[in-house]
This record gives sequence, structure tokens and C-alpha cells, in this order.
Amino acid sequence: MAESEDNPLAQLHQTLASDPTNPENHFNLGLFLWEKEEEEESNGEEESKKLKEKAAESFLAAAKLNPNDERPFVFLGRFYKQVAGDSQRAGKCYQRAVTLNPDDLQAGEGLCDLLDEEGKESLEIAVCKEACEKSRKAYWAFRRLGFFQVHQKKWSEAVPNLQQAIRGFQSCADLWEALGLAYHRLGMLTAALKSYARAIELNESRIFALIESGNIHIILGSFREGVERFRDALKTAPNNLSAQFGFASGLLSWARNCINSGAFIWAATLLQEASEAANTCTGLQGNLFSLWKLQGDIQISYAKCFPWKEEEEEEEEELNEEKFSISVQKWKNERVFAAHRAKKSYQRALHLSPWQSNIYADISISLDLIESLESEAENASASWQLKEKMVLGALLTEPTNKDFWVILGCVSRDFALKQHSFIRALQLDVSLAESWAYLGKMYRELGEKLLARKALDRARSIDPSLALPWAGLSFDNQLGDDSLEESFENCLMAVQILPIAEFQVGLGAIAARSGHLKSPQVLAAIRQAVQRLPNYPESHNIKGLICEARSDYKSAISAYKNAKFALNLITHSDSDIFKSRLASVSINLARSLCKAGLADEAAHECELLKKEGLLGLNELQIHAVSLFNQGQFNPALSIAKTLAGNTAAMNHVNATTVVSLVSKLVYSISGKESLELLVKKIPSMLLESDKMRFVMAALNAVGKNDKLELGDDMACDVAAEIHSIVGLGKLLRDNSKKYLAIDDGVKYLQKALHMYPNSNFLRNQISSLLLSSQDWISHNKANICTSLLKGESVRKTLKSPHGIRGASVVACYASSNVIHKFSFPSCKPHFDRNDDVLHLNRWMHQEPWNQNARYLLLLSLIQKAREENYPNNLCTTLKRLIIRTINWYDSSESETFQYQKFILLLCASEINLQLNDQISAISSISDTLEIPEKYTDSFFAHLQFCRIYGIQGKLTELETEYNKCLEKETNNEIGWILLKYIESKFNLGNSDLIESKLRNCCEGKNKGLNVWVALFYLACAQSFIWDDDYVSAELALGQACEESGRDSCLFLSHGAVCLELAKRQSDPDFISRALSSLRKAQQNSVLQLPFISFLLAKTEASLGSKSKWERNLRLEFSSWPSEMRPAEIYFQMHLLARTTENSVSSRQPGGLESVQRPELWLLRAIHLNPSCLKYWHVLCMQLYP
Repeated sequence: MAESEDNPLAQLHQTLASDPTNPENHFNLGLFLWEKEEEEESNGEEESKKLKEKAAESFLAAAKLNPNDERPFVFLGRFYKQVAGDSQRAGKCYQRAVTLNPDDLQAGEGLCDLLDEEGKESLEIAVCKEACEKSRKAYWAFRRLGFFQVHQKKWSEAVPNLQQAIRGFQSCADLWEALGLAYHRLGMLTAALKSYARAIELNESRIFALIESGNIHIILGSFREGVERFRDALKTAPNNLSAQFGFASGLLSWARNCINSGAFIWAATLLQEASEAANTCTGLQGNLFSLWKLQGDIQISYAKCFPWKEEEEEEEEELNEEKFSISVQKWKNERVFAAHRAKKSYQRALHLSPWQSNIYADISISLDLIESLESEAENASASWQLKEKMVLGALLTEPTNKDFWVILGCVSRDFALKQHSFIRALQLDVSLAESWAYLGKMYRELGEKLLARKALDRARSIDPSLALPWAGLSFDNQLGDDSLEESFENCLMAVQILPIAEFQVGLGAIAARSGHLKSPQVLAAIRQAVQRLPNYPESHNIKGLICEARSDYKSAISAYKNAKFALNLITHSDSDIFKSRLASVSINLARSLCKAGLADEAAHECELLKKEGLLGLNELQIHAVSLFNQGQFNPALSIAKTLAGNTAAMNHVNATTVVSLVSKLVYSISGKESLELLVKKIPSMLLESDKMRFVMAALNAVGKNDKLELGDDMACDVAAEIHSIVGLGKLLRDNSKKYLAIDDGVKYLQKALHMYPNSNFLRNQISSLLLSSQDWISHNKANICTSLLKGESVRKTLKSPHGIRGASVVACYASSNVIHKFSFPSCKPHFDRNDDVLHLNRWMHQEPWNQNARYLLLLSLIQKAREENYPNNLCTTLKRLIIRTINWYDSSESETFQYQKFILLLCASEINLQLNDQISAISSISDTLEIPEKYTDSFFAHLQFCRIYGIQGKLTELETEYNKCLEKETNNEIGWILLKYIESKFNLGNSDLIESKLRNCCEGKNKGLNVWVALFYLACAQSFIWDDDYVSAELALGQACEESGRDSCLFLSHGAVCLELAKRQSDPDFISRALSSLRKAQQNSVLQLPFISFLLAKTEASLGSKSKWERNLRLEFSSWPSEMRPAEIYFQMHLLARTTENSVSSRQPGGLESVQRPELWLLRAIHLNPSCLKYWHVLCMQLYP
């Protein structure tokens, strides 16, 4: 018994002997013997065969006892196939097993393998279909059937079978790959990509899946992903021709997409890599024409897109004409060599497949490109004949190919042949837009403008996505048929469709005439044009004009110099056209040098023109300005007189320009009296121009009387600007005043705005002045008055509309509060701050180069942090933003930017102080002292030092900085008030001196005097209260009320102090003072301020006026927001409710106190302030009377 337990074979024999009729016992014995033979590989062949024969006997016995069990038949089939070599019996056994259980993988695969070996493909398919019909879980059958259908290209039938097979074989990469192929052939590219991706995920070395997925990505325009797929395939099989070809073609497609978007440098890099891959392809298989065709396409694209890279010079070195010439020659040689390589590749492809007609056309295109590139180097008299013959060769093979006829027309020089070719193409396809477009271009070259326009219109209507018709129509519009604006839009559309250098240069030329030089689209287009046509002077010249319009004079000067270098490369340098172009570029260069402050170089440039005899009237103007900027006033005045003497020979526009320039020079050199005399001598017809009206308006503004007549027949925009000049003159009229008369200027401009209510210029000018006035609500007025135009631009005013809006937000934070949990507002803001902060944020994102936008946004956020009591997270963020912004200011020397840097450093010091980082606060404020004092107000830097040293307890340093504040002084009143607080807190004395300096500061500011002096007395009163000197505080607040007149907060403070004195001294006189002040506070308050009615109620109650006590308590309750109402208010409402309840007139309806029972008012007060014993005592008295 023990031996049988240790020997499984003996145990199986014993089990079989005990029940020989059980088929399971026979199957188990056979399975054991079969597996034993497979496990013991060391057995001899004979012994192995005997074991399998014994196993087959057991399987046979089991099959006879249970013919419905498929398992014995599966092993019998394997025995007959592998051991006995009897395919017929094996097939019958497998067939029996499949019939009994179609889901059996071994039986189905074994049967199909036998049929496949015998070549019975149709029978194999029939078996699979039968199994699929019997069971949806016969995954082996679905897999086999799907593979067969893919092989037979029955894609739509293969997809469902493969999908069903994948449910049983989810990790089979072959199935996913076959499914991807079926999807691909059916055009379901996205589904194919997913299937291929799953196959690659299961097996990264699936070359076919990688290549096909790369091809799909290229088709879908995902060039980067497609190229990466081909890279992965090459990592596995670097010599795979399909992978190399796909990699090269993918890079070519990617490069063409970059060319269409204007990324020429990146496209050239991609094409270089594609050329290397194509060379590898031709090295692997050099007799395939498609490989040489691909190499030719890559080289021709490289020759067309290869960009010119400007040599970067040292900052101290001058631009070198020799280096420019060398770099341009290198660029041209690289393109010529690439075009020759393309021609040779196409010739090799033609040699391998002379019947391929499109290769003839490719050779013709390459020859045409070579001719255009070498046109300046050699005559190439016969090249045009060869390129025409090559196209004719293509037409011999395909005479009805319309594209070949268009190519023939494009490469031919003969206009008759051109016209015949284009018309022949239209005969083959009348809706061929390319043929209509080129036909229109040809007619325009022949001067047939009407025919050209008709052809271009037809081309545009057929295919609006074609660039040439838009460009051609833009040229026709410049001739006067339509407006320049439409011409600009047409050319811009052409450039956006196809960034061809000629179109881009044309766009720049139109922009120069239509006033669109500042357009970012024009700047991008010209930058690309310079890369494509560095030898074309006009591209550099227009780039200079654009940079000059954007005030980037350094780049403009560089572009103009490059334009001169490009002009010098032209061989016909003695022609009049060349001299005219050179004069145009030179005067542009001189003008930019003059604007950049390089007057010496500008004058030198004008002297060179003078030597060449090219110094015309326009050039003389620049020469005069450059001499004036050099300080050579007499020569400048002499040239000005020469210009003035030649106005009679000029047209009206040039004459008025010259007169306005001469006026400016005369005023700057000789003064306004000489200019007035000059203006009186100028012919009246020239004085009617807009420029001269501006000159006369400026003269009237700086003079004391309106001596010069401006005239009435002016356009609205011109009149608005002239009224603006007159308004600014109102600021300067009273020379006796120390400060500008801003109110006078605002009043005048408001009258002008009534005459021109739609003038955005006047609105923004008024808003700019309001922000500089002493009116405390001027920011609200400025925000309402300013005009924020969407999609338009307002001509330059004192401040931009966005800047006015931003400054209004910052000022509103300083004068009002809308967050009730931090402070109670004393006035109502006239606009939503959150929207305006978002507006500033959008402005900064729209103009990331605009430092004013960043500056105002930072100030608004700092003000928001101040309003919220400087939360730690916001302060940390602001500290990082301020540091980043200040680093940018370090590179600028502008007066405005230096002042902004000073303000931001003060803010950084305050933020650090709020974060308890006193070292960084001192460091930031120390940096402000390094800025020149003419750009800053160092008073506030020393004031901040006083605060920091006061916190640190360094009284000696504090007193030193305090004395520096007194020494430096400031024109900002708030500085003296803050200094008063420091003086009072640390007992530094000199209060009278501070008041005296404050009054001197306010002198001449009219409205500002009383307000700031009142605030000064308020600061004094606070200081007295800190010292518990309420008598002096009452006197100071009384003076503050007298100075302000109508400030409700000051009257409230005075009333509260008087009540406190009445309580302390039991003096009824203070009660009457308190009553008077509190009533004035209640009458003058714009909003219902808290505490006023409450204190007034207490005062009236002390005087015995019950009705007024009740009325004021009700007003006090309504003046508080529900979320901020204190417990004492509810307690007072409890008292009022009890009084109303117990009164005789309780039958009449009560006020707010009657809404609920008196006990509920008391409970609410206890809930808000449970630590108050008074409330509990009253509650106990009511509960236990």
C-alpha cells in the first residue's frame, strides 16, 4: 500500500483495475504517461515512443467508453500526427474534438495546421467559419479566419473577427497588428493608430506596426509623433529600407509644414537630417527611382527654404560690409549646391524609370530654380530651353495632364508659350485655380490690368486658399482701384496662406503706405523675408522702417546698414535707380540715427549724401535736425532758411511738413518771439494745414495771449488735439502759482468735450489730468471718463487708456475699502475693483513687454494686500514678483522706470517688514538710496528707515533718519502726516515745524490745503489720545473739523471725544458739543456710518429726548451689515423693544424692534458676546424678577 502511494503510476493502474469501465480512469492514466514522457527528456527515442503508445491506448479506451469527451481525441490527434505520422487519422481525431467542443484551442489549431500543410485553404476557412458559428468563444477560429481575411484583403470582414479573437487573446501582438492593418486599409486611421500602439506596447520590436503607425501620423499631420515612430523602428532595425524611407519622408513632410508656418531655420535642420536618411536609403538600395526622387524632393525643399543667418557682431564693433557680403554669398552657394544636388537626384531617378512623367517636371523645376539663383552670376542662355524640353518630355507621356501644362507656363520665358500653356490647362479643367492665377500674373506683367484682375478674381473665387490671387489683387489695389486698407488685407491673407518672401516684402511695402508698420504680423513676415532674401535691399529697408516705427532704433539702424550693404552688391551701381534707392536707404538710416541720439553719425551720413549730390529737400530736413542735435545751431538755421525758401516749389504736403520743421528749429534756437514773426510771414494757405495749426496752438499755449488765429474749418480729431494743446496751456498761464493749474485745464477740456462728445482723445486727456489733480474722488471720475476701446487704438495722450484704468484701481484702493471684515467703508467705490484687476492682468498678458502694465498690476495687488491686512501667502507671492520685476528695471535708465523702481523697492521693504524680515526690509530701502535723487523722493526712504528702527528700538538711528526727513522734505502731504505719527510716538518734538512744512507743501494747491491740514490735526488728536490727553485731543479735532468743513468721520471723532470728556469731567458743555458734531456727522455722511447714530442716541438720551433716542437706535441698527453687527447693538435693540412694549402707545405698530420679542434680542447679544456679564445680569433679572 505504501509503494502504491509513492508511485503515482501504480496508483493509477490500481484505480483502473478497480473500475475498468470508467473512461476517466483510462484518460488520467494516458495523460500521466504522456506528460511523463514530455518531462523526462533523457529517455531514448524508443522508450519515449513506447510511453506515448501506451498513453494512446489509454486515450483510445477512454474515447471508446465515452465518445462525447473531446479530450482523448485531442491527444489521439497529437499522437497520430507527431508519433505515428498518420495525418489522416490525426485529422479525423481533431475533427471529432472540434465537433464536440469548438472552443478547444489545441484541437482547432491542430486541425487547421494539418489542413494548411496539405494546402486545403478553403477547407480550413470552412472549418473556422463552422466553429465561429457554433460558438462565440472559439477564439482560435476567429483568429485564423481574421488572418485569412486580412491575407485576402477582405478588410471589412476581417475587422469583426479580429475584434472577437482579441477578446480571447488580448496579449497577442499579431492580432492587434492585423486589426490595425485592417483599420488602416478601411481608412479608419485613428482606430488603426490605437491598434498599432497596443501591438507596440505588447512588443516594442514590431517593425511593421511602428512603420505603419508612423505613416498614419504623417498623414494626420502629427509629424513629430510620426518621425518618433520611425526612429523607434530604426533602433530595432537600422538597415530596414522601409523604416529609413518613412523616416526621410516624415522629416520632409514635417519640414514642409514648418516652411508653411515660417519656421525656416527648423525646417532646414529637419531637411539636413532627412537628406542623411535618404542617402542611407540609396546606399541600401540604389536602383529604386522612388529613393532618388525622395532625395531630390528633400534637396529642392532645402534649396528653397535655407535661411540666411545674420552674423552676430560684438557690441563695440561696427557692422562690416565684407562680412555681410561673405555671409550672403555663403547662403546663396548653399542654395545653389542644394539645387544642383536635387537635379542630379532627379536625373538618376529618370535614368532608372524613364517612363515616370513627373520626374521630367521635377527636373524642369530644379533647372528653373538654378537659373533664378545663378542669374546674377552667369547668363545661362540655354538653360531655359532645357527646362522647357523637360516639361515637354512629361507632356509626351501624359499630354492631358493639366499640372504639366501649368508647369510649362511657369518655367517658360516666352509670353506666347506661357499663355498657350495656361489656356491649354484651362481647356482640360476650367476650374483649375492655379492656371487662372498664373494667367493673371502674366497679364499683369504685360500691363493688361483688366484681364489680370478678371483672371485673379476667377482664381480666388474657385480656390480662396490659394495665395497668389490675394497677392496679385493687393498689387492692383495699390494702383488706385481700391483702398490701401483692402490692399493690405489681401496681401496679409496671401502671406498667412503661404509665407513667400516676395509676398512678405510686398506686405511690408503696403504697410509702410497704409500705416500698419506696428502690426506684429508685418514684423514677423519681414523677419522671415530677410531670412529668405538677404540680398534684396528692400527687405532690410522695410525691416528698418518697422523697427523704427516700434521705437527700436538700434535694430532699425542695423537693418538700414544691411540694406546699404545689399545695395552695394548690385553690379549696376551707376544707374539713377540705384542712386535713388541708395539715397532712400541712407536718409532712413540718418533719421534713425538722429532718433537714437547719434547725431554725429546722422550728420556724417547726410554729408556723404551731399558729396554724392543726393541731398534733396527731404534729406535736408534730416540734416538740419542732426546739426541741431549736435549743437550746431547756425548751420541748422541756415538749412532751415534754405528749406523755407524752397516751399514754393514743393507740393502742399511737403511744404507744410517743411514749414512745421522750420518752426520747431526756429523756436528751439531763437525763441517764441522769432517764431511768431516767422509764422506771420508764412503764406496763409500753408497755415491751414494740421501741423501748422498744432504749431500755432502750442505758441498760444506758452504765450500769455491768443495772438494767432487757429481757424474753424478743422476735422474733429484735429480739433480735439488742438483743444488738448490749449487745455494744457491753461495749466501754465498763471506763472505766479507754484503748481500747475490742473483744474483750469480740466474745465477747458470738459467744455471741449461738450463740443466733441465722441472724442476718445479728449476723454483720455481729461482722465490723465484728473489723476494728477487734488480731488480725492478724481480716480472715480477718471475711470468713468476714460475710454477703453476694444480692437482700436487711441492716439497718444498723457496716459494710455489702460494706464488710466490701472492708476484708478490703485488710487481707489488707497481711498476706499470694500472688504467689511477688515474695515468699514466711508465711501462707495464707483467701479468693481476685481474686474479692473482682471483687466490689468489681461493687459499684461496682451502686452508682456509693457512694463507699465506689470507695474500697475503689482501696485494694485500690493494695495489689495494692504486692504486685507497683509495675508502671509499674498505677501510671499508679491515679494517674489517684485524681485523679478526689479531685476528688469536694473537694465533701464529711463526716468519713468527709475521712479517705478523706487516705488517698488519701497513696496518690497514694506512687504518684508510685514513678513517680519527686517534685514531684507533694510536692504530694499537701502537700494532706493542708490537711485539718483532726481528720479526719487528720498524723504520716504528715510521715513521707512524711521519705521524700521522704531520697531527695532534703535532710537539713535531713528532720530538721525527723522532729521534727514526734515532736511530732505517732500511735496507729498501724506509724508508729513506719517512723520507726525512717528514724532508723536517716539517724542521727537518739532510738531510745529512739521505743521509749518505741511502748510508750505499745500500752498498753491487750493483744495488740498484744508483736507491735509485737517488730517494733520487728526493725527495730533490720535497722539493726544495715546497720551490720555483728551482735552488737547478735543481741541485738535475741533480744528480738524473747522479745516475740513464737511468730513463726517472727523465730526464723529470729535463727538466721541466730547462724550468721553463729558463722562470724565461731568461737564454738560461737552454734551452740547458732542451733540452738534454728531448731528453734522450724520448729515454729511454719504453712507450711513456706524457709531454715529449710536453715540447720537446716547447723547439724546442723556438730554431726555426719548423719541430721538429711539429713532437713532433704529438708524444705527440699519447702518451695520448683518454679518458685522456687534452684540451691543442687539442689546440696545432689546432695551428699545422693552420700552416699546411697556409704553402706552404699544397698540400702534412699532419699528424694527417689534419684529421679535425682547428676549430674543438679548439672547442674540449673549450669543455674540457671551463674556459680557451685563447681558447675563439682565437676563437673570428677567427670568427671576
